[in-house]
Amino acid sequence: MTFSEKISLSTKGFSDVIDITGEVISISKRSGIKNGLVTVFCRGSTGAVTTIEYESGVVNDLKRAIERLVPSDITYEHDRRWGDGNGFSHVRAALMKPSLSIPLVDGTLTLGTWQQVVFIDFDNRKRRRDLIVQITGE
Repeated sequence: MTFSEKISLSTKGFSDVIDITGEVISISKRSGIKNGLVTVFCRGSTGAVTTIEYESGVVNDLKRAIERLVPSDITYEHDRRWGDGNGFSHVRAALMKPSLSIPLVDGTLTLGTWQQVVFIDFDNRKRRRDLIVQITGE
């Protein structure tokens, strides 16, 4: 059995980190699936889905680490070609990845105690985003 639903978000861009754990849990309960795999996928090339302890210190540490790894203030070939200034956003998203899969066991996401599911919008402007949550199992 497969069940799909969408999460719609309004983001601020610039590494905006949004906790979507509650929405993913609600969708998994609505699916009626007890055992399987929950996949959360970002439609777009400047966003990513991952897990983190959603606590302000860790979130800020992650943002600073991402800025050190892929600086927003250098020139990217993408920017030269398209002039939109978001080359860094595409590189960050490619490194962080657009999807995440979580096992569903006995109707419960198998997240750790301090582990939340988050969406990160790396674009250089606010956006309206749709994430696809698909649950496959029985």
